[in-house]
Amino acid sequence: MLLQQKDQSAFAYLYDNYSPALNSVILKMIDDTQLSEDILQETFVKIWNNFGQYDASKGRLFTWMINITRNLTIDTLRSKGFKKQQKISQDENFVSGNIDKNFNVTKFDTIVLRKQVQFLKPDQKIIIDLAYFNGYTQEEISKEMRIPLGTVKTRMRTAIIELRKLLQF
Repeated sequence: MLLQQKDQSAFAYLYDNYSPALNSVILKMIDDTQLSEDILQETFVKIWNNFGQYDASKGRLFTWMINITRNLTIDTLRSKGFKKQQKISQDENFVSGNIDKNFNVTKFDTIVLRKQVQFLKPDQKIIIDLAYFNGYTQEEISKEMRIPLGTVKTRMRTAIIELRKLLQF
C-alpha cells in the first residue's frame, strides 16, 4: 500500500476524503471548532507516523482511523490543560456575561470596575487593564509583557475570581 511507503499523494488523498468524517466525530465530542481542528491535525500526524501498525486483517482502515481520532479526543478531554482552559473560559464568560446581561451602559459605570481593579495585585491589574480596557488577547498580553501564555491565563483567572468577590456577582 502506498501509505506504508509514506507516499505523500496517497496521504493527501486520505486526508481529503476522510478529514470531514473524522472531524465530525471530534465535533460530536467537543463543541469547539478550533480545538477540533487541532485534534484532527494531531490525528493525521499520528496516522502518518503509525501507519505501519495498521493491520488490515483486524479491521477496516476507516475504523482504525476513527479509533485513533476518538482516543485522541478523549485524551484531550481528560488532559489537565483542557480542564484548566475550560475553567478559565467559564470564568471569563461569567464575568463578561454578567456585565453584558445584567447591566447596560447607564447602569454599569466603567469607573466602578476600574476602582475595583485597583485592589488587585499589580501583575493581575496590568493583565485585566490590557484585556478588558485595551482589548488585548491573552496571546498579545503574553507578547507585550514577555511572559508565558500560561502565566497570563493563570493571573487572569485569579484576577477574575478576585473581581467576582469584589463586585459580589
